[in-house]
Amino acid sequence: MTILTLGLNHKSAPVEIRERLTFGPDVIVGALRTLTEQTASDEAVILSTCNRTELYCASNERDRDAALCHWLGRFHGIEPQLFMPHLYVHHDRESVRHLLRVASGLDSMVLGEPQILGQVKAAFQTACDSGSAGRMLGRLFQHTFSVAKQIRTDTAIGSSPVSVAFAAVSLARQIFSDLSKQTALLIGAGETIELAARHLHQHGIGRIIVANRTVERAHRVAAQFDGYAIALTELANHLPEADVVVSSTASPLPVLGKGVVERSLKKRKHRPVFMVDIAVPRDIEPEVGQLSDIYLYTVDDLQSVVDEGMRSRQQASEQAMEIVDLHTEEFMAWVRSLDAVSLIQDYRSRAERTRDAMVERAKRQLASGKPADEVLCQLAHTLTNKLLHNPSVRLRRAGREGQSDLLQAANELFQLQKEQDGSR
Repeated sequence: MTILTLGLNHKSAPVEIRERLTFGPDVIVGALRTLTEQTASDEAVILSTCNRTELYCASNERDRDAALCHWLGRFHGIEPQLFMPHLYVHHDRESVRHLLRVASGLDSMVLGEPQILGQVKAAFQTACDSGSAGRMLGRLFQHTFSVAKQIRTDTAIGSSPVSVAFAAVSLARQIFSDLSKQTALLIGAGETIELAARHLHQHGIGRIIVANRTVERAHRVAAQFDGYAIALTELANHLPEADVVVSSTASPLPVLGKGVVERSLKKRKHRPVFMVDIAVPRDIEPEVGQLSDIYLYTVDDLQSVVDEGMRSRQQASEQAMEIVDLHTEEFMAWVRSLDAVSLIQDYRSRAERTRDAMVERAKRQLASGKPADEVLCQLAHTLTNKLLHNPSVRLRRAGREGQSDLLQAANELFQLQKEQDGSR
């Protein structure tokens, strides 16, 4: 059976192409059904995220690249020539290797990001629920999950911060060993603030407050992480509550000055505050960093942490690729073993049919009154001849034609030389 992967991602296609080929949760079950029906695929899994759309298929038929491409175009109502230049296609070993890299975060926009593994698991579960994932893809995806877990455990691929938001949260965890007792005040409601909120929430922050000029936008972010929203005009009132402050607005002027922070510290009885100013131009007056009990970092300060984190992940990715290559070969060895299993089953079936026919003949002879010893000897003689006839004929022909490789293979298969050596 052949495994095939066809897809595109953030490296191969611009966003305007990717967004036209995504599969929403409301259509993916129907898509799996038509994919298997119309492309001669016995099994299929569809992985669709904001950064990639990939079809994983298994079939006894080869050369299905064009069929998958045209199905993808038909399903989305797009002419294939518009997206074909952006596609990549992998077969068998390279398909396995690609999936292992994807699930391990080695093919992600942010190297080592962990969210993709959950997305791969969800895609596989959907395929299982719809009945489109069978033995081959089932074994492949379970193998993939195991390898991705090993890479997370045995390498540092996901431990180092590679985004400013992640770096900010990592520093906060160093200053406050237990974030569950701390309150975070996030100023702004853009992508960076949402990402910071996500990291803080994942690391068990006690409370999240989101402040924004537009309260509705602040509420949309806060609601995702059990936080609450305030307007920027309420900032001074809530600042004393904050142990962690992360600010990223588009304001042309600072939103936090030295005076308001000094007053906040007095109300806090000078308990330390960790502040991160990600905005350009800056949201927090530089003089704030001169205050005792304030740990102020700017985006430039965090960039060195990000750069070091990226270097660390690059080194870890080299270790991870060694694990990927090793387990790719392990899976392909299992795939190759399937051919032997089928051959063994066919060989045993033929031998069992011959045996059953001989046993029935022996039963008839016994019923007719023939002596049991004579029947048993004839059964053994006839069964031996029938089982060995075809191999013997083929080996004689190989000897006449000088096919020494076949004779050597037969010797290895039946282990005849070992028996001869042992009898000496």
